[in-house]
Amino acid sequence: MFTGLIEGVGTLAAREERGGDARLRIGVGTLPFAGVQLGESISVNGCCLTVVAFDDEGFEADASNETLALTTLGSLPIGRALNLERAMLPTDRLGGHLVSGHVDGVGVVRGAWDDARAQRWSFAVPAPLRRYIAAKGSICVDGVSLTVNAVDGDGFEVALVPHTLAHTAFGSNSVGDDVNLEVDLVARYVERLLQERNA
Repeated sequence: MFTGLIEGVGTLAAREERGGDARLRIGVGTLPFAGVQLGESISVNGCCLTVVAFDDEGFEADASNETLALTTLGSLPIGRALNLERAMLPTDRLGGHLVSGHVDGVGVVRGAWDDARAQRWSFAVPAPLRRYIAAKGSICVDGVSLTVNAVDGDGFEVALVPHTLAHTAFGSNSVGDDVNLEVDLVARYVERLLQERNA
């Protein structure tokens, strides 16, 4: 599990095709990396990946066809900045919200504009995910825990405070870029429970 509070910004150093899927090499950049272990989970732009090799500069992780098809990791250009977060410990503060690292779908940046010292960002969302997004609810965009400020027929808006802008990879995004989305865990479980009850 993760919190959606980004610990460092790294880069996509390499993507190597292997037997039909891919091995990714992630440069850790500013991520605190001491004590990393084989098999631990790291959120990479919101995708939970397993460390299969590492050195002082970065780590490698395998990306299945499911991951490559349902996230941006199969199409991001080499050198692209990435949001990184190591898995939370039981003793950590939950400053964001509970994030699984299981991406629900890919959205698109519709726009970004200044709002005093912050910025407002707008995203288009695939139709099947829209029902899970509520004003003042939580959403994870490229691994970042954000509060939904407004919802419309096609997507939602968030506000990025100066700290978020300075300590995440949002500055690498432009209008039209794809982003990984994970909706609130609670919304998915409530829907499933209601389906079973109504059945």
